[in-house]
Amino acid sequence: MAFSQKTFTLPSKSRGCYLITDEVVRQLPELKAYKVGIMHLFIQHTSCALSLNENYDQDVREDMSDALDRIAPEDKKGNMYRHDAEGLDDMPAHIKSSLMGASVSVPITNGRLNTGTWQGIYYCEFRASKHARKVVATIQGEKYE
Repeated sequence: MAFSQKTFTLPSKSRGCYLITDEVVRQLPELKAYKVGIMHLFIQHTSCALSLNENYDQDVREDMSDALDRIAPEDKKGNMYRHDAEGLDDMPAHIKSSLMGASVSVPITNGRLNTGTWQGIYYCEFRASKHARKVVATIQGEKYE
């Protein structure tokens, strides 16, 4: 059993859902050394999230972002949330992050991520301004001999 762990920074993005599967694979060339295992990604922030979802149609990412905005809207009148230390999108971002989650786990098979045909890894940014976000990747499994 072997372990690997590294931290990398995602490209800065503003509010939206972004497909980052290719970026994750680019940042983790060590995936190729694992015959079987699991890759766990954890984003170290409370106003964004990671998710697995549709990887083909851009509309899905935009619809997801729109749906989350309806669930936890920005407080334009200033009376929905008490916490607004970093602006009107502060508390809605924390709510969305809690709903979506800070991590995903994906199986590794023969040196590749073993996602479903239409699955991809999403980075969901819930703040209007661009932020640099750090992700801790932990890989556990059996390496090729």
